[in-house]
Amino acid sequence: MKKRGRIKFRKIKTWQLLVLLVPLLFVDATLLRVDHIHMTELRDAVLEADAAEESDEVIVEKLNALRDFTLSNIVINVVDDNGVERVTFGTGPFYLEHTYIRAANKALAEAEATFANDSNPNGNVYGMAGEVCRAQALANGWSWDDANYINCMVGEIQKYPAADDIQSSIMASLPSTELYRWNFASPVWAPTLTGFAILITLVIIVVILIRGLVWIILRLSLLFV
Repeated sequence: MKKRGRIKFRKIKTWQLLVLLVPLLFVDATLLRVDHIHMTELRDAVLEADAAEESDEVIVEKLNALRDFTLSNIVINVVDDNGVERVTFGTGPFYLEHTYIRAANKALAEAEATFANDSNPNGNVYGMAGEVCRAQALANGWSWDDANYINCMVGEIQKYPAADDIQSSIMASLPSTELYRWNFASPVWAPTLTGFAILITLVIIVVILIRGLVWIILRLSLLFV
């Protein structure tokens, strides 16, 4: 049976393989696009949950769905890397800005409670910084969960030279932005419908290349006979 299969395959002409290759490439591109679109929908669901200030449990659930799909499928994506677009396998980096701001505001609120009765030479540093930044927030239309407000608070606190301990405590309590930055990588090949379609396409391309190389070698050998 194997011998018959090899004989039948050998009878397939190279031009027939080329004709078969064209629709296969179209199928591959379509399947890759479907996987990319589904990944984008899952990623958008995470970002929408973040913007809507959903609970951490809901955001983690959506993150897990995005991670599981990306890790088990071939996801080709184009990302912006410092103004230069490059192709990558995976989601590309994305940032949960609103979740970070909520966590940072919580840390600042805890710092305010801790240092509300602070008796350093400059007085209640946190309270004075809050007065300045609240006025700027009203003038500039910032909401209290705006990143500009957090940056203002940190900047104002750092203006007081006698508040080193307070600065260190507040800076240490602020969460790292890297904890809210995600980038799930996908495999180069996966055992999915897309993966097997690409595998078949690659096999056909290799066969065509080998046949072409053999044909060239035979032609060159005839020149020296």
